[in-house]
Amino acid sequence: MGVVLNIENGKREVASIKDLIDLTAADMARVNKLILSKAGSDVEMIPEVANHLISSGGKRLRPMLTLASAQMFGYSGEGHVKLATSVEFMHTATLLHDDVVDESGMRRGKKTARMIWGNQASVLVGDFLLGQAFRMMVDVGSLEALDILSSAASIIAEGEVMQLAAAKNLETTEDEHFAVIKAKTAALFSAAAEVGPVIAQATRNDRAALRSYGMNLGLAFQLIDDALDYGGTSKDLGKNVGDDFREGKVTLPVILAYRRGTKAERTFWKRAIEDNVTDDAGLEKAIGLMTRHGAIADTIGRARHFGEIARDALAPLEATPQKSALIDVIDFCISRVS
Repeated sequence: MGVVLNIENGKREVASIKDLIDLTAADMARVNKLILSKAGSDVEMIPEVANHLISSGGKRLRPMLTLASAQMFGYSGEGHVKLATSVEFMHTATLLHDDVVDESGMRRGKKTARMIWGNQASVLVGDFLLGQAFRMMVDVGSLEALDILSSAASIIAEGEVMQLAAAKNLETTEDEHFAVIKAKTAALFSAAAEVGPVIAQATRNDRAALRSYGMNLGLAFQLIDDALDYGGTSKDLGKNVGDDFREGKVTLPVILAYRRGTKAERTFWKRAIEDNVTDDAGLEKAIGLMTRHGAIADTIGRARHFGEIARDALAPLEATPQKSALIDVIDFCISRVS
């Protein structure tokens, strides 16, 4: 079930983050070692729950952004490894908490931690990882980096509450949805990209460029996820296709299809989202309505727009292998729908 999402005509080279992976490989080996060390605890359940998600095959894109952006400005200390690990712990904690809030059963092709150990353990281990993240931030000794990442943690929590307050609300506007994903997803991308130049003592303009790059990359990334839920694969998403629909999430494809639909179609959406009638037949109909009204294509178009803003943010910076790799990340995120 699903639609083929084609964003360009003709053949083209598939976008890749290979250069980013290669450039950060040595530092990521140190990050991975630190992750295993800091996820450890004498409380047996903590490393069990943490490692269940940490070892489940995520790309670790966010910490790689921190490492590459620090390298980009000639940083040669140890702080970028600790900050990158902090970023990954913040992301992992968010996933543990998200799965509880969303009552999710699968994550990256495996049962979620809450399905194995329960909601309480998932929340508390998420809290433990956040605590470890902040300890590493303090170890780095950069008050500005600590401020950026702690602010992001607060904004992410606000985004979660905003999403909860707007749950199943089909009157949610496009601007309101952007406010949610800016807080929930883009804030951490932005912070991950900005702390690199901060500890490298780059100029204010350079820091602002990486902050804007991360924010707009994060928006593009989330919008592509929104589109993929109605036409991607579990491999691309890291969760089951159609999960957003089954959980009654009002994402951009739903918002656009609902607003553009007929009265009868809006009745379908209300029954599906508000009354939770979300079986496979409903998902198939939802995809059909989105296709008819161009909702998926326009969601991808919005993602492309934010991707171009991210690209423009980096344009004034000196050409480096890291800059080129960060531009590749934009293309990779959007190419997931091709």
